[in-house]
Amino acid sequence: MDLYLPVANLSVNALVIILLGGGVGFLSGMFGVGGGFLTTPLLIFYGIPPTVAAASAATQVTGASVSGALAHLERGGVDLRMGAVLVAGGLIGSLVGAGLFELLTAWGQIDTVINILYVVLLGSVGGIMAREALGALRNMRAGLPAPARKRRHHPMVANLPLRWRFYRSGLYISPLAPLILGIIVGILTMLLGVGGGFIMVPAMIFLLGMGTQVVVGTSLFQILFVTIAATMVHALTTGAVDIVLAGLLLLGSVTGAQIGARFAQRVKPEYLRMALAVIVLLVAARMAVDLFIRPDEIYTVQ
Repeated sequence: MDLYLPVANLSVNALVIILLGGGVGFLSGMFGVGGGFLTTPLLIFYGIPPTVAAASAATQVTGASVSGALAHLERGGVDLRMGAVLVAGGLIGSLVGAGLFELLTAWGQIDTVINILYVVLLGSVGGIMAREALGALRNMRAGLPAPARKRRHHPMVANLPLRWRFYRSGLYISPLAPLILGIIVGILTMLLGVGGGFIMVPAMIFLLGMGTQVVVGTSLFQILFVTIAATMVHALTTGAVDIVLAGLLLLGSVTGAQIGARFAQRVKPEYLRMALAVIVLLVAARMAVDLFIRPDEIYTVQ
């Protein structure tokens, strides 16, 4: 069933988009990630313009984050004070990202920049994940326990001024650290359409030293508000949000997430992390190849 996307200005098979959203939702439920960092590349592979793919993926991430954030909030798994600082940084980053998006669009380089950023980010994150997963698999096969991780914030964070107490996280650090982290994630949300969880969660654990019991909930809390802001900014400035596309993606992702969560309970986490690392690296490799392939149509008229 073909369906016309008014903003993307092309017709797509609605079932394919729903299945694509379902696939990303399945990975989201299985691996515990937002999935936005995979949605945009897959839409680009399907032929959706990168600008529309990034803006619409942010809208889909917003819908997918609502239930998760509410569930963690009910269980007390959200540090509201930390979340407020991260959201403030994310809002600032969204405005900065909107300016960069418009500037790069005016220069005609936004599609290339989106592809390059994805190759760098996915390649780096996938490489780190693969290294950790291989180490975990070696320890598991050798019967060794996983090495204990010391909960400690980074020395650079410790040297920042104006310390606050974040009671739920058990931290006494400067709010400048989560503010800067929020700004970076806000910029990435505007440019790439990602929720930023695949960067936010490791940064909150290894840089800020947050306890794992509040990391996921606080990350989802920040992602929810920042993606809402990014969607509104995109709609008002770039006009790249295709609500029909986002709705189809959301329809598939909600169902896929439930299936993925049930499947994850039957597989060892070490194998899950390794599988996710392989998927991320394959997507990064495909996008890297696309950067050097001559397109079928070199010029377009808009």
